[in-house]
Amino acid sequence: MQYTSVSADEFDGLEGLGDWRYLLGAIHATFTAASYPAAAQLAVAFADAAEQAVHHPDIDIRYPGRVHVVLTTHATGGLTTLDTELARTYSELAATAGATADPVAAEALEFALDTMDADAIRPFWAAVLGYREVHGNLVDPRRVGPPMWFQQMDEPRTERGRFHLDVTVPHDQAEARVADAIAAGGRLVTAEYARSWWVLADADGNEACVCTWQDRSRS
Repeated sequence: MQYTSVSADEFDGLEGLGDWRYLLGAIHATFTAASYPAAAQLAVAFADAAEQAVHHPDIDIRYPGRVHVVLTTHATGGLTTLDTELARTYSELAATAGATADPVAAEALEFALDTMDADAIRPFWAAVLGYREVHGNLVDPRRVGPPMWFQQMDEPRTERGRFHLDVTVPHDQAEARVADAIAAGGRLVTAEYARSWWVLADADGNEACVCTWQDRSRS
């Protein structure tokens, strides 16, 4: 299959793609249908078009009738003409179905950690999140959670962090996730609240809680 890359500037200059917005190497669109079943029908139409194009985006349906689509070419790690061609098809299908586009709804979330030594803490976060490393960053192999990247600092931060991440997992996977995170260079801060949650920290002291539904009455 031929892949012709499309830069953000090139995409911005294309006609007929006003429903779409470029974010982090992908183009996003949100369409609002008349109802939840209508949104599901639109998603099926998108899936059928993807099969015909042999190019498969991420499609998300949310109540009351929103369909969010993310198009990117995984083989190249960025945007190509495969994406822009399918985007045009999707906009036509949405218009035919009576769905309206909401271009300003586009948003992409990333987590960034400031650190003096990314190599020392990256394995911990890969383990605790269940992510994999791609070019020094961490991504969710299921393409559900936001990516994480690490910013090199010239001087260490000495103040206490003001946030931590809660990672909720199936109850029968929690202890293995905790063990993997510790084996990857993390440390157990406290298991006082297990099985509701375990508090862990990476080598820089950034914290994450591995959480389950169990024993929540104790929290």
